Amino acid sequence: MLEKNIVAIGGGGFGRSLGELKIEKYITSLAKKDRPKICFIPTASGDNDSYKLNFYRAFSQLNCITSHLDFFSRTENLEEKILSQDIIYVGGGNTKSMLGVWKEWNVHKILKIGYEKGIIMSGVSAGAICWFEKGITDSFSDKLDIIDCLGILNGIACPHFDEEEEREPFVNEAINNQIIDSCICIEGNCALHIENDLNYKSINFGEKKNCLKLFKSNNKIIKQYFENSENI
Repeated sequence: MLEKNIVAIGGGGFGRSLGELKIEKYITSLAKKDRPKICFIPTASGDNDSYKLNFYRAFSQLNCITSHLDFFSRTENLEEKILSQDIIYVGGGNTKSMLGVWKEWNVHKILKIGYEKGIIMSGVSAGAICWFEKGITDSFSDKLDIIDCLGILNGIACPHFDEEEEREPFVNEAINNQIIDSCICIEGNCALHIENDLNYKSINFGEKKNCLKLFKSNNKIIKQYFENSENI
């Protein structure tokens, strides 16, 4: 049976500091290859050079065949590039701008094909929420908002849940006002690993970090932590 994997990181990882590369090692282990091919897509940061450099520093230590994909200089053959990878890693930044660029280039369609072919999809922040139907983003300077994403996974996701104080009140208000029914919330230094669309596992690579689902029951906001969890 073909395995499908998405690893959505709430915050942290090589973009902040290389550290022990815990979540990066976890992601590369899913490929089950000695030298997996991994492509970094840093669109949300405007193809930031220092971010790309950190990517190469991190994954070269993990014996990966590394490459990246630019959209703000000459762009490669996207289908050929993406579908030849074992792992895709999407960086953080402005989610709305990233998705806008991707749609102009039909990347959203290619990523869906890649996912169905068994390519591991991963990313942090913008690169975490993009896989869901909708995501909570700070792409706008004056507010959080809910935007449409790729729709590979069901539901709505929010990264940085414990790192930015405005996140939890925003989610609670959206649920109370029936704008959304529920929200998958991912804390910093934690990731949500989704296997074959249905199996959800919380991956803690920090200090007691969690993934949880918020919803309303009996006029109260309920926090339901994912029971299936792993510390790395």
